[in-house]
Amino acid sequence: MMTQPLFNRMALIGVGLIGSSIARAARAQGVVRSIVATARSGPTRARVAELGIADRVVDTNAAAVDGADLVILCIPVGQCGAVAAEIAPRLAPGAIISDVGSVKAAVVKDVAPHLPGHVHFVPAHPVAGTENSGPDAGFPELFIDRWCILTPPEGTDPAATDKLATFWSAIGANVETMTPEHHDLVLAITSHLPHLIAYTIVGTADELGQVTRSEVLKFSAGGFRDFTRIAASDPTMWRDIFLANRDAVLEMLGTFGEDLSKLTRAIRRGDGDTLFDLFTRTRAIRRGIVQIGQDSDAPDFGRPHQKKMPPLPRPYMADGE
Repeated sequence: MMTQPLFNRMALIGVGLIGSSIARAARAQGVVRSIVATARSGPTRARVAELGIADRVVDTNAAAVDGADLVILCIPVGQCGAVAAEIAPRLAPGAIISDVGSVKAAVVKDVAPHLPGHVHFVPAHPVAGTENSGPDAGFPELFIDRWCILTPPEGTDPAATDKLATFWSAIGANVETMTPEHHDLVLAITSHLPHLIAYTIVGTADELGQVTRSEVLKFSAGGFRDFTRIAASDPTMWRDIFLANRDAVLEMLGTFGEDLSKLTRAIRRGDGDTLFDLFTRTRAIRRGIVQIGQDSDAPDFGRPHQKKMPPLPRPYMADGE
């Protein structure tokens, strides 16, 4: 836990899984002095207030950023540009503006033109999450030993980038910096394409005429269960991701299609050597992920369930109090 807060006031616009986890982690580590939060829907704002994960819950985005020296947009990437335009007149000089989106080049293009010159824009992507959403889904350990990628646009003050890197490190993340364009290419293959495949496979299973939905549910093996977990992710968020990162996703999808064709030919020809070589290489990649601490080698059914964090005891102030 930090002896002195890095930021006086953090504003969270959007308090789903990521936003509520940031609030919980920042509170637990003493990284910020106070937290102001807002969300699009009234019921969500009420739940955030009930959970006590923010010191103040307000009704509008503009009200949330008043006096904040750190503003984090925890919303779907397709909404970032409009929200940036809305909050721009209320941003404090010297404030750091960031986000948590899985696409970076589009966010830079949509957000940067709206921001005044007296603030620092440092986009970020915490590569962490679960298939669950909403303020109840968050927990303070979400970012521990996971990567947070910072993608500061050209000309960003290095001190602002360093300060945000310190923030993410303080709540448990490993921090990497790269260009927005390179980030989008990397995430297209490591995250976006796997999600697209998962959505497709689960959709195909649902549409099979020879297999009933009850059979799909009843006889799901480990592999299909993992696909359904991924395919349960927030549909709005992932619609925006695929549209915003379409070029990189299409490039990776083309490469995947070529590899899938090779695999199809190997199966059709009974080419066991080709199959064995591929499976050996992919197994090694999986073991490498486990070895660097990015996952457990235990199967899903052997992993302990994530404990739900109890409501925090600190009081909040609803808007207007």
